[in-house]
Amino acid sequence: MKNTITIHPGSKLLTSIIALAAGLFALSAAGGEENGSLGYPTRHKTVQVGELDIFYREAGPSQAPTIVLLHGFPTSSHMFRNLIPALSDRFHVIAPDYPGFGNSSMPLVDEFDYSFDNLALVMEDFLKVVGVEKYSLYLMDYGAPIGYRIAAKNSDKVQGLIIQNGNAYEEGLREFWDPIKAFWAEKTDEQAKALRDALLTIGATKWQYTTGMRNVDVVSPDNWVIDQSKLDRPGNKDIQIELFYSYGTNPPLYPLWQEYFRNYQPPALLVWGKNDPIFPEEGAHPYKRDLKNLEFHILDTGHFALEEEGALIARLIREFLSSNVQGR
Repeated sequence: MKNTITIHPGSKLLTSIIALAAGLFALSAAGGEENGSLGYPTRHKTVQVGELDIFYREAGPSQAPTIVLLHGFPTSSHMFRNLIPALSDRFHVIAPDYPGFGNSSMPLVDEFDYSFDNLALVMEDFLKVVGVEKYSLYLMDYGAPIGYRIAAKNSDKVQGLIIQNGNAYEEGLREFWDPIKAFWAEKTDEQAKALRDALLTIGATKWQYTTGMRNVDVVSPDNWVIDQSKLDRPGNKDIQIELFYSYGTNPPLYPLWQEYFRNYQPPALLVWGKNDPIFPEEGAHPYKRDLKNLEFHILDTGHFALEEEGALIARLIREFLSSNVQGR
């Protein structure tokens, strides 16, 4: 004979089971804020923007405050693969790939204007296509000059800034940039080849991920393997050289972006890897001159800070946006 258990309405056992089930449901609905479990599944989508296919990752409830994650060089929305689920229970998160990066269209250099002005226009049009009206911007590396162009034109739409090793001040362009500045001054085939050999190899890509990290073991080699596979596509290194040259259009716009900071005072969270040789700590502190509502954190990590401090950065973003953006 099989053993059976009869649970009577109102019994202590039934009450305990209901309480346990309610607790588990609440923990799941909370998106694992404390234990890192997934909130909403990340969806991998593509939309047409003009003649381009733009790939993006999206998660979270569409009615929640939106965060637009803008990636750096030489990566893609892949850099946000862990941050997206850490935010998606409470926020609507969107992370696009720029043209020439990740899984978006990659027209060749004679078919498309690879400039920061044009990438910003494409991303601005992308936000219109996906129907995002108001948003906070996560700005990292190339994401900063792209995002600041968008923010300066759409100040009424930007609810907050999350700044992670993204430059807007001359103090942030130190020794690493000297050969690139020479390229801005005189664009020659010899200089282009030197930059290609120095910055577009697997060794250079790995260097970006590992330099300045306290514990290199936490950084997955998938990062530089995936990024390098995209750089090695026929024609892609020509694209990157064009963008190295176009980066020279960004410093002249720094005063305009700083004026935007002063005039509109968007709430801002700065989380900056201090051991980054590309965008060193000197580029972080000037933000304090212009942004009055700035939460400022210097982290003991490198360029791709999310690889080592992802959990901390996710918590800081959640707290910052919950205090400064929800209901704004």
